[in-house]
Amino acid sequence: MEQEYIERVEKLREKGYNCAQSVACTFVDLLPIDEPTLFKISEGFGGGMGGHDGICGALSGAVMVASLLSSSGSSDEITKEKTYQLSKQLYDSFVSIAGSPICTELKGESTGEPLFPCEMCIREAVRLTWSVIEPLVK
Repeated sequence: MEQEYIERVEKLREKGYNCAQSVACTFVDLLPIDEPTLFKISEGFGGGMGGHDGICGALSGAVMVASLLSSSGSSDEITKEKTYQLSKQLYDSFVSIAGSPICTELKGESTGEPLFPCEMCIREAVRLTWSVIEPLVK
């Protein structure tokens, strides 16, 4: 299943989806939202929230997916805590692998040497997303 999602994210990226859109829309078949709406919601999270200085869009897309699957849709503290735990797990795992959560650092904009290029970010974000959501969708 994981490989299917990795292939899907690569196709979305080729179609021009940004990093956040690519990762979030990869899992649309599992989510309670349609792709056009998810595409719109995730658009502003690409490019490190538009300016490369923020959190990687691929990581943001991963957190969106986990949130959509774990939240009860109310201010229920139990699901909020579960969602926060999944978000932290995604964040910590991503940083451990990529070396940073910040888009400009990942792209190597100040050094000229990418730390973790976008294509690697989206594939890793999909792999990590699948690892945390698989128990939620079975």
